[in-house]
Amino acid sequence: MSDPLWPYPFWIAHRGAGKLAPENTLAAFQAGAGFGYRMFECDAKLSADGVPFLLHDATLERTSNGLGTAGEQRWDALVQLDAGSWHSADYAGEKIPTLEEIARFCLEPGSRRCLNIEIKPTPGQENETGTVVAQQAAMLWAAAGAAAPLPLLSSFQQACLAAAQAAEPHLPRALLIDEMPLDWIEAALALECIAIIAKHTLWTASTAAAAHAAGFKRVAYTVNDQASADRLIALGLDGLITDRVDLFQPG
Repeated sequence: MSDPLWPYPFWIAHRGAGKLAPENTLAAFQAGAGFGYRMFECDAKLSADGVPFLLHDATLERTSNGLGTAGEQRWDALVQLDAGSWHSADYAGEKIPTLEEIARFCLEPGSRRCLNIEIKPTPGQENETGTVVAQQAAMLWAAAGAAAPLPLLSSFQQACLAAAQAAEPHLPRALLIDEMPLDWIEAALALECIAIIAKHTLWTASTAAAAHAAGFKRVAYTVNDQASADRLIALGLDGLITDRVDLFQPG
C-alpha cells in the first residue's frame, strides 16, 4: 500500500541527471526523464531581485560563463549566461532555469514527476531564501491541483527550513545532514520534518533504526555504485539520490 505522506519514487535523480548533462538545467531534467526517472533533486537560491533559480554553488564560475556570487546579481543578467558549455559542446547555450521553469516541467499533465528542492541560500540569506522558495513552491503546486505530489523541501541550513515551516507549514520538509550531530533527531522533530536525507555513509543499522523509530522517512545521497545501493536497500531506506541515472533503473 502506498504511503500518502510519502508519495515519492524510490530513485531520485541528482540535480536533474547527475553528471550526464549540465546540472540544475532543464536539459538535465529532460535527460533524467529520458531514463525513466520521475523524481528529481535540485538546488534553489535567490537572485539579487528575489527570483528563485537553480544553482548549486554560491559562485558562478564552475557551472557557467559568469563570474562572482550568483545571489548578488539580478535575474536579467543571470538568464543571459551560458550554463551548458562547461559540460560539453552539446549543451552550449543552455540557460540557468528559474524554479518556476523546473516546476512547470515537473507539473506537465500526466507526467507524475516529483521534486525535491534543496534550499541552497547565498550565505546570509537563509531566512529570505527559505521563505521565498516555500511561497513560490506552494503557489505553483496549488495551481497544479491535488493530483501532483507536493515538493519536498530540504536544506542543510536549519534556518532555511524554519523559515519555510513558518511561511508554508503544509509543505513537507527534510533535514539534510552530512554528519551526525548529537541532536539530529531532535532538530528534525523541531522542524516538523517528515524525512532525513543523509550522506549515504552515515546510514547504518543503528542510525536507520533511530530515524525510523522517530517516525522519519530515510533518504541517502549520493549513491553511485551498486554495492552502496544494495547496502542501503537492505537497511530499508525510503529513497536514494543518484548521479547514475544510466545505471539504476527507477522502476
